[in-house]
Amino acid sequence: MVNEPASSNDPAACDSPAIAAAVNPQRLANDLATLAMIGAREDGGVARLALDDNDTRARLWLVEQASELGAQASVDAMGNVFLDLPGSDPELAPVVTGSHLDSQPAGGKYDGALGVLAGLEALRALKAAGFTPRHPLSLVSWTNEEGARFSPGTSGSAVFCHVRSLEETRLIQDSEGVTMGHALDTCLAEMDAANVPRRSLATPMYAFIELHIEQGPILEREGASVGVVEGIQGVSWFEVTVTGTANHAGTTPRAHRRDAFEGACAVATALREAARDSEDRVRFTIGKFDVSPGSVNTIPDRVTFSIDLRHPEAATLKALEATFNDITQHTWAGCRVTLAALSRIEPVAFPDALTAQIDAAAGELGITAPRLVSGAFHDAIHLANHCPTAMLFVPCHHGLSHHPDEHTELDDAVVGTQLLAASLARLSR
Repeated sequence: MVNEPASSNDPAACDSPAIAAAVNPQRLANDLATLAMIGAREDGGVARLALDDNDTRARLWLVEQASELGAQASVDAMGNVFLDLPGSDPELAPVVTGSHLDSQPAGGKYDGALGVLAGLEALRALKAAGFTPRHPLSLVSWTNEEGARFSPGTSGSAVFCHVRSLEETRLIQDSEGVTMGHALDTCLAEMDAANVPRRSLATPMYAFIELHIEQGPILEREGASVGVVEGIQGVSWFEVTVTGTANHAGTTPRAHRRDAFEGACAVATALREAARDSEDRVRFTIGKFDVSPGSVNTIPDRVTFSIDLRHPEAATLKALEATFNDITQHTWAGCRVTLAALSRIEPVAFPDALTAQIDAAAGELGITAPRLVSGAFHDAIHLANHCPTAMLFVPCHHGLSHHPDEHTELDDAVVGTQLLAASLARLSR
């Protein structure tokens, strides 16, 4: 159980300003530059797809940092890499931080990577400040958060938390037919060669805090260097199939057509309008749209498109799903429509007791850290069912992410790391 914040005159309270002062901006900048070279692209971005050679090299680099930190590196069956520091009471569950090192095919330097490197620097700062944790401390890099090579993403955290099975996850294939199991075995063989010991899945955690770039414009717009995340909105993925009749484009009058493209446009518009809300909290996206048979002079007989639907409240998400089902029961432009649910992740609200600890640490450091909700899902969404979990966001320029031009100012990254370090200290004391 995460306790409420200690009062300012609590003799057990940690020296947050001293810990924050021990965060080394140049060391953090050097780590960011070093990691960005692993899988570097000519356009300034990075390509570290899950369990490829670059991703494995990044894991081995992280393992190398353990000895200087005085930590023990280990890896589990999903390739999740841990760096563990002992606490004064080894019987207690660890306080954990971390994120992921894999990227999109044309990704940026900060998505995921900053959370791992900020965690590494936070642990270094705690050690440099002479802080002795009661709880052990751990840093983790989760496998395949992005899902760019093996879909769906957040594989490492989901399997670790028993949300998905290891056996089924190992069977997932990439676009070239390589199974995740084969890629995992190759990666784990490299870890074995580096004498990295194995560890179990689902090991207990006292608390988990993930630092991440916001991937949105709110913090930059407010001029804040860091924000405290209250939760992660839920997401439902669907595939819509519209079935019509193929025919000659030049000879078939409109009245005799069952044009799947026309039907798809109509139903897509209806679905989008159903998701429109005055508060602009619903997120509705059609990201894939495929027309068959794909001939310039043939009326389409089949169209499929995807829907990504998100909202922070479970009741609203459920109501929208019911509305979508009703809309797709009708024919559109004479075409039949089916709605298939692909996946669903419930919204997560992070516990007040844990976010209050982070607020208290921010107050001790004189940091203004506004509250916000995560629009993207992260590994923390699975950890929230495993232990008390929270997130910190730092701004990224123009809210741009999953792009080579993704950028976070070093000053903001340092402030986020300072708050992370102070929060870890409060939780582990």
